[in-house]
Amino acid sequence: MKNNKTLKRTLRNRKKLKSVNNGRLRVAVYKSTKNFSAQIIDDKLHKTLVSASSIEKDLKSKKGKKIEISNILGELLAKRAKEKKIGKVYFDRGSYKYHGRVKAFAEALRKNGMEF
Repeated sequence: MKNNKTLKRTLRNRKKLKSVNNGRLRVAVYKSTKNFSAQIIDDKLHKTLVSASSIEKDLKSKKGKKIEISNILGELLAKRAKEKKIGKVYFDRGSYKYHGRVKAFAEALRKNGMEF
C-alpha cells in the first residue's frame, strides 16, 4: 500500500516536471537511511550521463553528518556536470519532500553553477 502511494507521487511529480521543462536534462535523486545518490539523465536517449553517490570510495571514507555529505555530493555532481558541459537541468526530487538532505543537495548544486 505504501509503495503504491510512493510510486504514484513519484510519477505525478515527474509528469508535471517533464511538461514544464522541455529540452533539459533531469537530476534524479535517491536517498535511503544511510546513503544518498543522484544522476543526471537524458530522457530522450534513456541514458545516465553523470552520477554521484555517497557509496563511492572518496565519500565513503569521509565521516560527517548526512546533510554535510549531501552538500559534498552536490558539489561533486556539479563539478562532473561542468566537465561534460551540462548547465541547465531540472530537479526531480521523486517522492521525497524538499527539505533536509534533498534541499541541501539542491542548494549545493545551485551554488556550484547548475541552473534549475
